[in-house]
Amino acid sequence: MATVECVALDGSKRLVDADRLIVRPAAYAIIVNEGRLLLVRLRPTMKFHLPGGGIEPGETPEETVRREVREETGIEIEVGPLAHYEEFCFYYDPSDRAYRGKHWYYLCRPLTTTLLGREEVEDGSAEEPGWFACDSLAAEDFQIAGEKMLELARAATRA
Repeated sequence: MATVECVALDGSKRLVDADRLIVRPAAYAIIVNEGRLLLVRLRPTMKFHLPGGGIEPGETPEETVRREVREETGIEIEVGPLAHYEEFCFYYDPSDRAYRGKHWYYLCRPLTTTLLGREEVEDGSAEEPGWFACDSLAAEDFQIAGEKMLELARAATRA
């Protein structure tokens, strides 16, 4: 049986039987306002992640981004152009599930900027939305793809 290397929450590599992989399309927002990037923390690790999440049946990636940003941060956005697409395999330890992620990343403009309080976030895996100065963030602060996320955020700041 074929195995696939997945990244676990702690960043380690884990071999998983290929037939266990669940395809998970997801969409994320890159939102920069006044030089600050909007981020949430992933509950199991408290590392940063862009707001976003799984695409529901019948949703477009753009609709997903709007819904997820509203649920995780409380703000409304205008979805802009696709900035990046990537696929990778990850292992989600709490549920013992392995995924083949298909991730769309959109440049977005905030229409509102007041964030939800910690207890108001309507998401099972994200919490503590906040605006963070791009120049104060390091790749290792992110759950996944920190270098790429910072590259995209800095490009959005210059745009």
